[in-house]
Amino acid sequence: MRVLFDQGTPVPLRASLTNHIVTTVFELGWSRLQNGELLRQAELAGYEIFVTTDQNLRYQQNIAGRNLAIAVLMAASWPRMERHVQQVVAQIDALTSGSYVEILVP
Repeated sequence: MRVLFDQGTPVPLRASLTNHIVTTVFELGWSRLQNGELLRQAELAGYEIFVTTDQNLRYQQNIAGRNLAIAVLMAASWPRMERHVQQVVAQIDALTSGSYVEILVP
């Protein structure tokens, strides 16, 4: 699956998502896009999963009816996440079109 990392998503996570093709918002030059436009562009470009640390996304955007699965990481610290990376990857791997998950990182 094609995965798009939002600003703030720990880039080292990319290496653990071996079943996916990962691109960052920064690499695409989309850093200045606001969430609604960013989600729209991601869908138009064929991304299937959007990974973000923006815990307010579901309150700021209408995420119902999207083709894009959204994973919200509840912690942005890579050292903290690295200890639980297998659980994070498993939840991302399990996403289906249009789903939404908040991934807790102890």
